[in-house]
Amino acid sequence: MADYSLVEPMDPGIKGLMDDYFDVMHFQDMDLFDKVFHKDCVLYSAQGGELSIRPYAIYRGAVSNRKSPNELGESRNEKVLMIDQVSPTLALVKPQLTMFGGLMQDYLNIVYLDDQWWIMAKMWERVGDA
Repeated sequence: MADYSLVEPMDPGIKGLMDDYFDVMHFQDMDLFDKVFHKDCVLYSAQGGELSIRPYAIYRGAVSNRKSPNELGESRNEKVLMIDQVSPTLALVKPQLTMFGGLMQDYLNIVYLDDQWWIMAKMWERVGDA
């Protein structure tokens, strides 16, 4: 279970999205992926000094074609470090998790559309080793 102690209390819908996000990252359940990432979302990274931009379909394909951290026997270590809810429909969440031997931190831009929270943009960085 993820650690939310730094950001309590938080919107229960956002907490639900984050619980699902952490499950997607660990188990790579693609049905759940489709409920977390909006079809128009984009993933960004600048690892190694090069900008990587992955629209939803490309990111989804990459996730579905790799072994999950669960399959690799990796343990879960997840927490939400920060949340900034700008309005009832817009927020920024900073989660941290371990996967593939690394400590990852993200900035997730999330929006409330169609009666649920969605990830619209994800920026990520490997910040250390797990």
